[in-house]
Amino acid sequence: MAHAQSSIPLADSLIAAGPVTNIAAADRLHETLTAAADADGWRETLDAAWPALAPVAGASPYLAGLMRRRPAHLRSLLEADPVEALERIIRDTDALDAEPDAVRAPLRVLKADLHLLTALADLGAVWDLDQVTDALSRFADAACRAALRAVAAEQRARGRLISPPGDPRGPIPGLFGLAMGKHGANELNYSSDIDISLFFEPRLMGLALREGEEMQDFANRVGKGIATLLTERTGDGYVFRVDLRLRPDPSSTPPVVAGPMALAYYESVGQNWERAAFIKARPVLGDMRAAGRFLKAMIPFIWRRSLDYAAVLDIQSIKKQIHVHKTGEGLQAAGANLKLGRGGIREIEFYAQTQQLILGGRDPALRKQRTLEALKALADARHVPQAVCEELSAAYVALRGLEHRVQMLDDEQTHRLPEDAERRAAVAALDGSADLAAFDARVEALLARINARYGELFEGGEDLDSSYGSLVFTGVENDPETLETLRRMGFSEAPSVADTIRSWHHGRIPATRTSRGRELFTRLAPRLLEALARSGAPDDAFRRFAVFFSGLAAGVQVQALFLNQPKLFEMVLGVMAFAPRLARTLGRQPAALDGVLDARFLVDLSEETGLTEQMLREAGETEDFEGAMNAVRRLHREQMFRIGIHALTGRAGAEAAGRAYAALADAAMRTLSPAALAETERLGGAFAGAVAVVALGKAGSREMTAGSDLDLMTLYEAPPEATSEIKGWTADVFYARFTQRLIAALSAHTAEGGLYEVDMRLRPTGSKGPVSVRLKAFDAYYAKEAETWEFMVLTRARVVWASDPKFGTQVSAAIEAALRRPRPGVDVAADIRKMRALMDRERRPHGFWDLKLSPGGQVDAEFAAQFRQLQAAAIGEPLTLSTLEALHDDPVLAEAWRVQQRLAHLLAAAFEGRVDPEGEPGVFQLRLAEAAGAPDFDTLKTELTDLRARARKAFERAVPVGRDGESDRPRSIS
Repeated sequence: MAHAQSSIPLADSLIAAGPVTNIAAADRLHETLTAAADADGWRETLDAAWPALAPVAGASPYLAGLMRRRPAHLRSLLEADPVEALERIIRDTDALDAEPDAVRAPLRVLKADLHLLTALADLGAVWDLDQVTDALSRFADAACRAALRAVAAEQRARGRLISPPGDPRGPIPGLFGLAMGKHGANELNYSSDIDISLFFEPRLMGLALREGEEMQDFANRVGKGIATLLTERTGDGYVFRVDLRLRPDPSSTPPVVAGPMALAYYESVGQNWERAAFIKARPVLGDMRAAGRFLKAMIPFIWRRSLDYAAVLDIQSIKKQIHVHKTGEGLQAAGANLKLGRGGIREIEFYAQTQQLILGGRDPALRKQRTLEALKALADARHVPQAVCEELSAAYVALRGLEHRVQMLDDEQTHRLPEDAERRAAVAALDGSADLAAFDARVEALLARINARYGELFEGGEDLDSSYGSLVFTGVENDPETLETLRRMGFSEAPSVADTIRSWHHGRIPATRTSRGRELFTRLAPRLLEALARSGAPDDAFRRFAVFFSGLAAGVQVQALFLNQPKLFEMVLGVMAFAPRLARTLGRQPAALDGVLDARFLVDLSEETGLTEQMLREAGETEDFEGAMNAVRRLHREQMFRIGIHALTGRAGAEAAGRAYAALADAAMRTLSPAALAETERLGGAFAGAVAVVALGKAGSREMTAGSDLDLMTLYEAPPEATSEIKGWTADVFYARFTQRLIAALSAHTAEGGLYEVDMRLRPTGSKGPVSVRLKAFDAYYAKEAETWEFMVLTRARVVWASDPKFGTQVSAAIEAALRRPRPGVDVAADIRKMRALMDRERRPHGFWDLKLSPGGQVDAEFAAQFRQLQAAAIGEPLTLSTLEALHDDPVLAEAWRVQQRLAHLLAAAFEGRVDPEGEPGVFQLRLAEAAGAPDFDTLKTELTDLRARARKAFERAVPVGRDGESDRPRSIS
């Protein structure tokens, strides 16, 4: 861009910016400069310029320091025409042609001259915004070229680079750099860093290197050398902060990327925000012909002639992620982010760029690099009303001017107006205002107008911001406003969350590797973060979601499901916040979520869903025993997730969940028992007998939780002389092998996970006896040897599966007969009381939250229930399996069992192993309280303590002291 020739010295052109805010600082500088001017004969120049310099000296420590340290440089700038001064700086920079050590200091001195010149020309109203940004950008170009020449000279001196210094293709043939962002558009701001993307053509660069030199290592060395030369601070300052991260996938690619690799990346996984970044790209250093070829090859990526609806929505999402409406904080000048905040520069830039991406593929006239030119082109093509264009353009100029004045205070890369009133008054003075209140009001009105206009321009469609604030994950660095939004949402490690979300946007996990997956995630991300914020434990929930989401083999179906069923999505995320067990299930086996796709997922747990039939069918369709095991595990995993979700969210109570868990276990046993029998027959041959699988414990009473194991025994009957057809196994061997295979089928971990821990120790004679028991031996044992605790176990016995239905009926009858058989001389109550006393001594509860063993806990209620079940059996009353049914006439024990069972369900569904809820998120503590009917967690603990005390007394009343006083201690306790 050519500057208008003024041919007037800068000193005579300056206009005072505003009042002197720090008179003492201005006086000190004036004294220093007067002494220098008197000594060197330029006092007249100083006096002419001082009215304009004084406000600068009072407001900007940085600019005052530049003038104080180099009075001679200030003189030369003041006495020259500003355009001529700029051309001299550019010429001197382009003349630098030596190794880094020789150009390091001159480059920094020239940068200081350029900064002082542009500041004075800007503040003194000599140059407009275009001239200021153009001057800064031209110097950045020249500095980059000088840095490349210096690094190339160094590499040539070391013998690595063999191309001649005057090669027309540039200092290093094949290597080139593109200026990106504001630098690329010649819109560089006063204290900006520069975004450079470095690439190389392997074919060309390889010919310029000595034999054996590795191209990528060489290119990396050059890239780092350029960045270091420009960035490092010395006693003379620095030149520019260099950011190389606008290259493809910067976290996993080298500083300088081979052109073919870059093109392949953009073609396959390039994002729309990267297309937007390339709108402003232009060659700035190195091999310009290679750079031109690269940008030409990029045209189809940047400017697509046709876009599908999803792609248009994804482009629009770049702007919609900025929060337009208030977040509860007013638009205040103090601390306002002029670039990234509401009503800031980015809102104008995003609007122009997104419209360009959508429309520019078919209309080359819209392909403008500079923001103001892009707005004008959009207005000329009638895509934007002329009045809107003019308003946004004027606002853009005003905001950029304020941005420059903020940066001139201390040469900091900041875009925020100071919160401190004194420093903000200095910005106001540089902007020509003596009244801070009026300045603040003008800034706030400007931001409000832009923010309102921005909201009007993009009304309608799907919101992709958040009620908490902006959620922008484009680019390669964290957006400050987004970090603040994440902190408001409750995330303690906002930068880490933002990095992870941005990496997902970048397609670094399978779920977002396709363009469709990324487009869906653009819409899902704000909903995800909002739901996590509402979960009450956003850090834990996000960490667990990240494990799950990263483990998905593909993400389109799952993301579409979450978008179409937001309540389900929020339910899953809410559970992740406080249920590491379910979250770990999803993390290890993301396919568990497949069950969510089933229409039965939200069906009430009490309703029949055909699970057993489905499990039998799918297992039957497999080729072998292992295939059947895996088929059962897949369905089991989905249903465990389903029941856990229902239990944790309150959709199902403890009783319904217990029955559902038991029904699932039944389905697994009814599927795997015949499979285990068939496998045993395959190995040993057919056998003339029958076998039944009997569930005990919580599986038998249908009161299971997510953490319950399976207490089982198998009973069989066969002719005495029977043997298997192939191996000749006798009945005890055959059914022992069957039982062992059943245990393996139920407990072994395969690629599809595991099912249950299986405990067979409650069978007659326990772990010392045969693993499978003949029915006659069972009858004999319970007639003569079984102790009271074993009859208590039997009150929960239930036949789950039998190879012959008639035999299953026999086993059920045998169990009932054993329970009803008289036991003369046995004081059941005394046995139970002593058993409980023994547990109090030898199996102490593991803290307050041991719901089973604590005095007044579930064991007390269950022992009382089993006592009543044995009493009922003895007098011929109907038998029940349920603890609650047995305790129907004892409200205290029933309530104690019911409340603690509800808590046990939540704890088991949420966690594996023991857990202390005291350290868990408040939202989970509240869920526990709600399950127990308490208003809060502290009240829950108080009420539970009282309930247990009453339950222990109720147990002592329900199981009266035995007649015999002391009796034999039971052999073992389950």
